[in-house]
Amino acid sequence: MRSPVLSASDTPTRASLADLLPPGDGASAETITATVARWEADECLLRARLAPAGVSRADQVANLSGLEIFEAISAGELPAVPIGETTDIWPMGYGPGWFVFQGRPSARFFNPMGTIHGGWIATILDSALGCCVQTTVPAGSAYTTAELKVSYLRALTPAVPLVRAVGQVINAGKRLGFAEARLLGPDGKVYAHATTTCLIFERPGR
Repeated sequence: MRSPVLSASDTPTRASLADLLPPGDGASAETITATVARWEADECLLRARLAPAGVSRADQVANLSGLEIFEAISAGELPAVPIGETTDIWPMGYGPGWFVFQGRPSARFFNPMGTIHGGWIATILDSALGCCVQTTVPAGSAYTTAELKVSYLRALTPAVPLVRAVGQVINAGKRLGFAEARLLGPDGKVYAHATTTCLIFERPGR
């Protein structure tokens, strides 16, 4: 399935989930620097392809599966999701049962203690969780989050220039979807972990 990750030649690639993950914890400083540079380049190329932010009309998505909706968004055929601009969170890759978002933990997301607010961390994790479930949803169906649980493992500051939220489906049926996600730095460290339960239902108006 096509991924929104772009190559240096500005063409979509069929990136696998493994291609989007950071090196393992304990990577060298040189490897971490190269990872950050690659993630920066991926984001620039992806954002150049996205349409302006907005809301898709019901008739535009009524006959599309979850994966087809993401394909259309990544190709600029449907509007980009508005919350991405607000939170500086961007979809970097996806496939059946998985989704990867990238975010920039900048000072504008600080809490009063000078670290990244837990709500921002929850938002990027929730995005990866919900969208990985959505990749399993057929045309004519939608989903909503029924439960979200986040565990914060490490403080996050702008000293970590970029993070990626990696969401993977545990199980998805006709009515319920279960998924987990990790928030990873370019050094491979895990900053937070989350799980979700999503309710899958027929899209209204069908």
